[in-house]
Amino acid sequence: MEVFQPASWTEALETKAAHPEALPIAGGTDVMVEMNLDHHRPEAIMDLTRIHELTEWGGDNGVLRVGAGVSYTRLIDELGDRLPGLAIASRTVGSPQIRNRGTVGGNLGTSSPAGDAHPPLLASDAVVELASKAGTRRVPVREFFTGPKKNAMREEELIAAFLVEPARGGQQFSKVGTRNAMVIAVCSFAVAVDQGLRHIGTGIGSAGPTPLRAIEAEEFIDGELDWENRRPPSDASLKKFGELVAAAAKPIDDVRGTAAYRRHALSVMAARCLGWAWATPPPPIGGRVGERGLSS
Repeated sequence: MEVFQPASWTEALETKAAHPEALPIAGGTDVMVEMNLDHHRPEAIMDLTRIHELTEWGGDNGVLRVGAGVSYTRLIDELGDRLPGLAIASRTVGSPQIRNRGTVGGNLGTSSPAGDAHPPLLASDAVVELASKAGTRRVPVREFFTGPKKNAMREEELIAAFLVEPARGGQQFSKVGTRNAMVIAVCSFAVAVDQGLRHIGTGIGSAGPTPLRAIEAEEFIDGELDWENRRPPSDASLKKFGELVAAAAKPIDDVRGTAAYRRHALSVMAARCLGWAWATPPPPIGGRVGERGLSS
């Protein structure tokens, strides 16, 4: 196996162009498991841990741009107030050691339907920034996942960052598993309240060939909520919302759970998460988007 260790982002893009088969790793928390179990042994790997640009976050025209190498631990500690849904999901990822190494960029690259970061990114309508020697392009996360562990990246591209609006309302994430963390989700769900756009965003994980949105559920609940007075949604509205979320899923029976169980769990989680998120007071107008987080 050939190992590349570029010292700069430019060098990394040049290496990827010359060796498109090289598998990029940062934390390696997914890749090394696959290799240790002998499920996958790439011809070459590219270690990105020396690329400081990937470990930075900051403002970008009013949104947050978070480098692909920012760890889950830093997301929780530094961005938890701006991206609460993603922070909640990050707390469920593995152990503290895994959270210190693992990154959302790696989660996106793996593109597992069960990736914990994916539902919050979908709910917040995030954008994935992809780069190659030829240039940079940005792909909405709702268009990024193309199949089981497949995505819209071209072979010469690397994930540079993801971009997302700071929370403009309550956000929540929940998943079902045999325990709270260090487990692959049986199913998961995220919701984001956007008070400014008067919109509810959703994200479903581990209940389809790719992470999914529940578009009909979003359209239904947008028209049901009292955006002016912020009265709690009715039990009937929450129940219907949960049913529509469950209907949007495309689960299968596997060793972790049945399709029927996944649909039932999603309906319950969706109603609860929306109730919790709606009860969270909207943040003040104008967040601290422009602050920068740099690697130590």
